[in-house]
Amino acid sequence: MLNETYRGMLAHKSVIRETFMYGKQRAAQIGYENVFDYSLGNPSVPCPERFTAAMQELLTQEDPVALHGYCPSQGDPEFRTAVAAHLNRIFGLPYAQKDIFPTTGAAGAIAHAVRAVTRPGDEVLTFAPYFPEYGPYVEGTGAHLRVVPPQAPAFQPNLEAFEQMLTEKVTCVLINTPNNPTGVVYSADTLTRLAEILTEKSRAYGHNIFLVSDEPYRDIAFDGRAVPYPAAFYPHTLTCFSFSKSLSLPGERLGYVAVRPGCEGEEVLVDMMAQISRFTGHNCPPSIIQRAVSRCLDVTSDLSVYETNMDLLYNKLKALGFEVERPGGTFYLFPKALEEDANAFCRRAREFDLLLVPSDTFGVTGYVRLAYCIDTEKVKRSLPALEKLAAAYQ
Repeated sequence: MLNETYRGMLAHKSVIRETFMYGKQRAAQIGYENVFDYSLGNPSVPCPERFTAAMQELLTQEDPVALHGYCPSQGDPEFRTAVAAHLNRIFGLPYAQKDIFPTTGAAGAIAHAVRAVTRPGDEVLTFAPYFPEYGPYVEGTGAHLRVVPPQAPAFQPNLEAFEQMLTEKVTCVLINTPNNPTGVVYSADTLTRLAEILTEKSRAYGHNIFLVSDEPYRDIAFDGRAVPYPAAFYPHTLTCFSFSKSLSLPGERLGYVAVRPGCEGEEVLVDMMAQISRFTGHNCPPSIIQRAVSRCLDVTSDLSVYETNMDLLYNKLKALGFEVERPGGTFYLFPKALEEDANAFCRRAREFDLLLVPSDTFGVTGYVRLAYCIDTEKVKRSLPALEKLAAAYQ
């Protein structure tokens, strides 16, 4: 008998993926260079040379049996030690090997972290707008996702509504900064107040409420600013990171959960996540990728192109009269659509071969997301199409 839950999911395909596939079909008709596809957050810059060199060195100099063999359930010790030392240097928190659990990207990190700190029937809170896959990530654990309404146009978390929704059933709060889809960086003031609320409510309810912080865009920050590190504000934080964006390695599927020193369960959480991996068939990302990345933690890809692209698009959108918040990071812009129905606006944009994603999929109405991780030359060529789209509403 087929599983009807997963059969039912076939009727709810990703709008992002559907738009991306439309773009490929349209490109086959009129040429790739003529389709301005802002749908998918797929990095557009190459990985660092150091990563390529590390892979080559490992393949030519290491014993292949050892190199390609199973690593421990908790992950490769070299990788875990290197990540802990890197976090210690950058954020001044005394992470150790025992605090790091390697995963297949940030998605795997979130799946393990949420399972480790919730039980079936518990509630998880997140803030709109949010990455739509949070729904299945959380519901797959048996917990239930509840969404705090947005606070437009700045899209800092709505902490008033959050405090009201933070009931005794909530055991975990899931945040994403810098944020997909808005590009907004949660401020130090926001994180300070968030931590105060979590501490007050944890004390009132008699159990710690965990913070799961999704941070795949942490290294893509603009205007020379540092992104505040949520774990520095609240002790019971599980940080979920991915090398997909910082090292441009989305296909290699490597990330980690970092258990904040002093967190409840620090001594057992990584071992618990190893057991979660065992029983979900999700054991360990590839050994060679862990080894190679452990040698590249102090470098990133050339991420400056994203700020260049953002400036081009942000300035053009503002000049055309769009309401849009300047991103603090990521490779996303989140302007307000020029009509109430964002889906209709995106259909209108397709007439000019502009492929945008409506905000409904992110839990907000009336906005669109542009993923500007494309060649700068193509961004420049898309600006007349944006002008034509805006002119269609005058």
